[in-house]
Amino acid sequence: MGMDVGGKSGGSMATMNVVPLIDILLVLIIIFMVITPLTPRGLETLVPQPTPPNQKQDQSDQRTVVIQVEKDHSMKINQEETSYTEQTLGPRLEDIFKTRAERVVFVRGEPDLEYQYVAKAIDIAHGAGIDKVGLMTAKMEAGQ
Repeated sequence: MGMDVGGKSGGSMATMNVVPLIDILLVLIIIFMVITPLTPRGLETLVPQPTPPNQKQDQSDQRTVVIQVEKDHSMKINQEETSYTEQTLGPRLEDIFKTRAERVVFVRGEPDLEYQYVAKAIDIAHGAGIDKVGLMTAKMEAGQ
């Protein structure tokens, strides 16, 4: 605080010194400007790309692994006839990915299925050593 002596009334008058307050505010602004770029912005996602309509499916589509969670909570891999349970899906994924360098899998659930069953499939895939797990939706399958 500063103090002005004298004046019209003849007494002392107290005024606030705002320079230290401005210095503190400038330091806070600089701190927030430095911290802001470090905040996370979201999760990295993977989206399978549909084949163009005028092109046939080739060998690269054979490499895509899709786990389908059915209404009865069983799981299939790439339209296989065999259904897997929570105990048998993990070892099968380990067998599929033991010779592959790229460990990417996509999970597709039925539209009226509860999300907890899709989350279990994602958890099993992570437990099998798969690095990246993507989610498929009906719009993605339609190519929209």
